[in-house]
Amino acid sequence: MKNRVCELLNIEYPIIMGGMSWAGTPRLAAAVSNAGGLGIIGSGAMKREHLKEAIDKIRTLTNKPFGVNIILVSPYADELIDLVIEERVPVVTFGAGNPSKYMSRLKEAGIKVIPVVASDNMARMMERIGADGVIAEGTESGGHIGEVTTLVLVNAVCKAVSIPVIAAGGIADGRAMAAMFALGAEGIQMGTRFIASAEADTHENFKKLIIKSTIRDTIVTGAPLGHPARVIETRFAKKVRELETKNLQEAEEILVGSLRKAVVDGNIEEGSFMAGQCAGLINEIKPVEEIIKEVMEEFYTTIAKLCNALREWKK
Repeated sequence: MKNRVCELLNIEYPIIMGGMSWAGTPRLAAAVSNAGGLGIIGSGAMKREHLKEAIDKIRTLTNKPFGVNIILVSPYADELIDLVIEERVPVVTFGAGNPSKYMSRLKEAGIKVIPVVASDNMARMMERIGADGVIAEGTESGGHIGEVTTLVLVNAVCKAVSIPVIAAGGIADGRAMAAMFALGAEGIQMGTRFIASAEADTHENFKKLIIKSTIRDTIVTGAPLGHPARVIETRFAKKVRELETKNLQEAEEILVGSLRKAVVDGNIEEGSFMAGQCAGLINEIKPVEEIIKEVMEEFYTTIAKLCNALREWKK
């Protein structure tokens, strides 16, 4: 498949891995890149030396393009920007903030910059300052979220900008990909689907929770604290929600480190298992290559059915 996203990122399929803290490891990112998509290292709360190790590692696992996701609220954001420029990382995606102050340096270094946006106004701003594309991420996604659904957000963003739009939030298969392309998107980002893969380094407890989930088994925690995040509904998540109505300080305290406890330790009692609503559509752990192949095949099949229907309607 060839379109603007594939050409921009030099990839075979317009499928990008979400920038997931702790879960976005070099092994998983390399598997996505080797399968024809764009793997993303999730820098999360990494310090410079940890991201350097991750970049060095992925370069031993793939010779394909890859990216790094930088969370702008990280206290180490400045030094991570310096590093990706020094390392000539092909692509940088951003979350949780406005990357305006870094844009000119990244562009001068030849790095493709694709921020995550939660509104059409933010997408317009990113286009004005030189972003190569935007990731329009709806509230169905796992992790930190905005308020607008993917359906409405992608539709609005595609109307608002001329740069490529990558749809994210609640996407786990080719049918959803076809729907996003119908709205004008030219690529998709998947996170939860890749957590439930053979190459993901996430704890088996996390993968099992995704496989067992229904589409109603995620809730949003952290909203009263100013950082809402979609997670799988566990006893811990329910406890956080309850504390948010009674003791915000205690709620915030028990959330510290809870993502690592979920991803790395598989700690059901103290972990925040960030996952999108599409977890309810995922029923099996598969190799990344097989996931991408199935998504693309279903995408082509869905588009073909629509084309056939259109021909019938025109008769």
